[in-house]
Amino acid sequence: MKRIVLFAILLSATFGYAQTIITYEKPPVFSECDSESVDQIKSCFNFTLNSFIYENFEIPQVVTDESYKGNIQILFEVDSDGEFKVVYVDAIYDELKEETKRVFDSLPKVKPATYNGNPTFTQYSLTINIPLTKPVRELDQIEQENKLTKKDSLNATLSDELDRLNKELKPYEDLEYTSQLNIPFTHSYYARFDSEMNAIGTNSHTAAKPFLYSDVARYYDVQAEKERLAKDADSWLERKVFNEHLVEVQGKDYWFTVDPILDLQLGKDTEAEFNSTWNNTRGIYIQAGLGKRFNLSASVYESQGRFANYFNQYAESLKAFGPDPAIIPGRGIAKRFKENSYDYPVAEAYLSYTPADFINVQFGHGKNFIGDGYRSLLQSDVSSPYPFLKLNATFWKIKYTSTWMWLKDVRPEVVEDKAFLTKYMANHYLSWNVSKRLNIGLFESVMWADANGRGFDINYLNPIIFFRAIEFQTGQGAGNAILGLTSKYKLNNKVNLYGQFILDEFSLSHVTGGEKSWKNKFGYQLGAKYFNAFEVDNLLLQAEYNRVRPFVYSHNTQILNYGHFNQPMAHLWGANFSELVLIGRYNYKRWFGDAKFIFGKRGFDYNTDEDNFSYGGDIYRDYNDRDRDTGVTIGQGNKTNSFMTEIQAGYVLNPATNLKLFTNIVYRDFNPEAITASTMDSNTLWFSVGVRSDLFNWYNDL
Repeated sequence: MKRIVLFAILLSATFGYAQTIITYEKPPVFSECDSESVDQIKSCFNFTLNSFIYENFEIPQVVTDESYKGNIQILFEVDSDGEFKVVYVDAIYDELKEETKRVFDSLPKVKPATYNGNPTFTQYSLTINIPLTKPVRELDQIEQENKLTKKDSLNATLSDELDRLNKELKPYEDLEYTSQLNIPFTHSYYARFDSEMNAIGTNSHTAAKPFLYSDVARYYDVQAEKERLAKDADSWLERKVFNEHLVEVQGKDYWFTVDPILDLQLGKDTEAEFNSTWNNTRGIYIQAGLGKRFNLSASVYESQGRFANYFNQYAESLKAFGPDPAIIPGRGIAKRFKENSYDYPVAEAYLSYTPADFINVQFGHGKNFIGDGYRSLLQSDVSSPYPFLKLNATFWKIKYTSTWMWLKDVRPEVVEDKAFLTKYMANHYLSWNVSKRLNIGLFESVMWADANGRGFDINYLNPIIFFRAIEFQTGQGAGNAILGLTSKYKLNNKVNLYGQFILDEFSLSHVTGGEKSWKNKFGYQLGAKYFNAFEVDNLLLQAEYNRVRPFVYSHNTQILNYGHFNQPMAHLWGANFSELVLIGRYNYKRWFGDAKFIFGKRGFDYNTDEDNFSYGGDIYRDYNDRDRDTGVTIGQGNKTNSFMTEIQAGYVLNPATNLKLFTNIVYRDFNPEAITASTMDSNTLWFSVGVRSDLFNWYNDL
């Protein structure tokens, strides 16, 4: 075992991204750069390549005639023979694409990059600005800055230190878009660059979310997108409202931005007795960078609101121990506000550090997601935020994500001394790009609690160990391990197929017995995405089918269920369901529109004196409360068919903060076979209008 661990450590110290000086004895070398020192070869390579393009690129006549200003996005590689090869080009004119390929075909052969002394290939992304700009050697800029800094420091005194610091400030250069910060995860915004991230031949890993800006920047220029959407603004107020962060500060080795957070809504639920639905969220959002490898983000929300009747009922069904009446799904505990509304403050923050180009470490309070679909059967973002420590390591064709989480069980029956029970969760997810088209992911997760005073079990701190083996070694009931498999296949640059498989318990005799045993605890997801559908730019169509058998995610030790704050850590519906999701997303400049249709079949518990059995949908119930061992089927219990459609359209007021004007319509038809105190018939039409800083996903499809 020691040899295996030593081998893994050596691997993690050896491999990294294919385009960093750290990982190679030498990156690709032009003949002009032979005399450069090792630490300047990368700078020389960039300068020589950009100079060649500047001198040889011929602007097509149609570009000149139409006075086009924009850019070309290129993904290319230098193979082990030193030949340049264009993998992907994105430009508004076909003539620009053809000219780009011609210029790259005419590039001279270079010395290839070497790894451990052996030639290897490297892959790069590049932006060519139109009109062309003459490149400037990075080294020259650094030397000039060093000279100025030295001169300033010699003249500085304690009395003018503040003045000197003010002089160091310079215009903000949108450094967030190449930083180690997370791109706030919303399905709607991620759809904007989903096609670029999933192009054939890209070495991207798209399942573990949220993404870092620096990862996405290799395939999609977020900064260029913001600049294209910028409005002509003459005054400071116009710039701040429509184009920029409220506060933007950049110094020599630091930067930060500060923005207000808003979510102001007014609406109507036709089924509710109250007059209107509404939400009033105010807050502050901070992003910052110290040096090139350390970033931080914080968002603080103060909110009051009242939602559609079905949403309020679900929030109150999640009620935690104590006087507070509800938990707002995905947000947190809510106090009573006035007569029938809620007050729910939320705070999220994280630190992000990248000690080397192949590894990123985050510590914070927030949420994570694993999957390429709208839903995740492995780890989703539908629960309330939680403390986490996350390690992302990327090398060769592999991305390895380890996440450790501190969760809460807030039910009255597990509370001790009026304190919520703490439990822990650890995940491993390995994503492997098997080929230019196929990706396979392996997932494992374990949940454990502070049994026998064990606290945070150091056994699970190892980022490469197999959790299932540890679960057996620590004793029956000490933990709840789950295994998963993901896959994605790129049919072409427009169509992706994806899927997930979750396995909570495996008994071969029961699987092959054909008796539909309760021990067949598994679920699966099948989905497809169609980018730029029917030749319409920025139109994404998506279809997804999810099916999870009864009793998945539950456990005979109730606190070891796969949940947090009375909400699932995976699919919003828990278990014992099948679901079809159809989604369409479209954006044009600042305008956007989303449509979603969900058809579902679910099985609920009756929770009556006559029938108080568990039918496998409520993951917080002990699976030993079941009424049968065989003949277990999806939809058993109080069978409920549901249909929901949600349509949203709007306008992006400020691309820098993703501030949107929107209108949203939800229609929900919920029909249980039996009406009980916990399962009510519902037919809802919920209409809302508002303005929102769109930084996280709201899930209304309860």
